[in-house]
Amino acid sequence: MATAAASKQTFVWEGKDKAGKVVKGEMSSKSADLVKAQLRRQGITPAAGKIKKQKPLKGSKNKITATDIAIFARQLTTMMGSGVPLVQAFEIVAGGLDNKAMAQVVNAIKNDVEGGSSLTVALRNHPDQFDELFCNLVDAGEQSGTLERLLNEVATYKEKTEALRRKIKKAMTYPIAVLIIAFIVTAILLIFVVPQFETLFAGVGSDLPAFTRMVVDLSEFMQKWWMAIFGVIGGFVFIFKSILKKSQKARDKMDAVVLKLPVVGEILHQAATSKFARTLATMSSAGVPLVEAMDSVAGAAGNAVYRDAILRMKDDASTGQRLTATMRDQNLFSNMAVQMVAIGEESGAIDDMLSKVADYYEEEVDSSVDALTSLMEPMIMAFLGIVVGGLVVAMYLPIFKMGDAF
Repeated sequence: MATAAASKQTFVWEGKDKAGKVVKGEMSSKSADLVKAQLRRQGITPAAGKIKKQKPLKGSKNKITATDIAIFARQLTTMMGSGVPLVQAFEIVAGGLDNKAMAQVVNAIKNDVEGGSSLTVALRNHPDQFDELFCNLVDAGEQSGTLERLLNEVATYKEKTEALRRKIKKAMTYPIAVLIIAFIVTAILLIFVVPQFETLFAGVGSDLPAFTRMVVDLSEFMQKWWMAIFGVIGGFVFIFKSILKKSQKARDKMDAVVLKLPVVGEILHQAATSKFARTLATMSSAGVPLVEAMDSVAGAAGNAVYRDAILRMKDDASTGQRLTATMRDQNLFSNMAVQMVAIGEESGAIDDMLSKVADYYEEEVDSSVDALTSLMEPMIMAFLGIVVGGLVVAMYLPIFKMGDAF
């Protein structure tokens, strides 16, 4: 289904309805001919040369993010809860969006639904924006007649996972930002500040202290090779990101490495457990069988190690093993998480227990990120203090030596 949907494109069309009124719109389809046929079935006569492929919008402001999808899901849920018909809800939501690319997607979904497609099919026409989990939950809602409730589940799920993603991003980027700032400050001091003192020392005539000589030599090296140093670092970062982007195997290895990092690795373990529990709870509450749900849960785990573990759990569950037993076999999930899921299985309240596990680990991630931030701030001050203080001492040692001579 996803492959077929991916070949569709959005077309902008213009025509006249049965009353002769000029109407315009957008429609997702594989070709302009199919758009014409669909319009005629709706009683619209397409104007010659007025069906064209929609040009993709460019620019960061028009990039569709996970936050845009979460907001869309919540707005649609609110509209349906207020009794607004689905097609009209799409019009209202699209009209209030600042992101033009997202507005185009919403209008395309509206046109597909207006043309007789189910909401699930309309969403599957945009696989880059609406993942399999989103579509599966909407499909379950349409089939069971509980679309409004399931859309609310989707909206809540998207909001919570997006909030968790932001916390993880903060935990990952904060240490890197600290290292970059420290490197830049040190480079500026060595390239621009130390040479001023070096000119002063040139007329002293006596040998410089060893520490001062080391700093001056390092400054001279940075002045001569700073472009090469920054170029090598930039090239390494570019190549590293390119490899991760192109190679799934490299991304999988990177996922395994980051889980072993101190502090950050523990945060990522907590986040993956939370995503697992939240996604499975949402799928289970929608009535999706455990084995079928596991594919979506694995895709939402956010880490290759957990993804592979969940897929192994799926295979074990398909043979009749209980979820608790499959979780314990992976040696990834904490004893607390396993025990809470076991209680849920025994009591028949697995959805509630999984939600509690997700809530608990989301709070743990929040606390851990705050603790990491609190830890890094004094480390930044201490590092910069040592660097700046060390350079100051190195620069003033010759002056102290001259004073002793008198």
